[in-house]
Amino acid sequence: MASRIVDREIQLIRYYPNYQTTLKWYQDLDLCKQVDNRDTAYDLDLLKAMYKYLDQKGDLFYIKYQNRLCGDVCLQPDGEINIVVAKPYQNKRIGRRVMGEIIQLAREKGITELHAVIYAFNRQSQRMFESVGFHRVDTEKYTLIL
Repeated sequence: MASRIVDREIQLIRYYPNYQTTLKWYQDLDLCKQVDNRDTAYDLDLLKAMYKYLDQKGDLFYIKYQNRLCGDVCLQPDGEINIVVAKPYQNKRIGRRVMGEIIQLAREKGITELHAVIYAFNRQSQRMFESVGFHRVDTEKYTLIL
């Protein structure tokens, strides 16, 4: 899958190993809590395993904002979406803008329902998903029918 242009500031870049950049994101304890409800940071082995799994299972991209990698997003064949925006780049509406492109990609692939698991305490992610049309269907599951 080729890279995709989101808007004049954001691109989705097809995944390639870049652990020097990405490990920093996953060593932020707040981000680890938001994403995986973990109280410990990722180490290199866990990061590699996560990326290998997501890359084999779905369409995995880095989020590039103003020419800097700042997160990643994966669309899985079953419609699950995983998205991470590094702490310094949060609250800039990057996730919302990226989600528009991921929704378009899902349509192109014939996926008719998207879903995301968001921890009950993660109001920031809940608001982001709701802002692009997702609805909570369970305590921690959000869906969007396309």
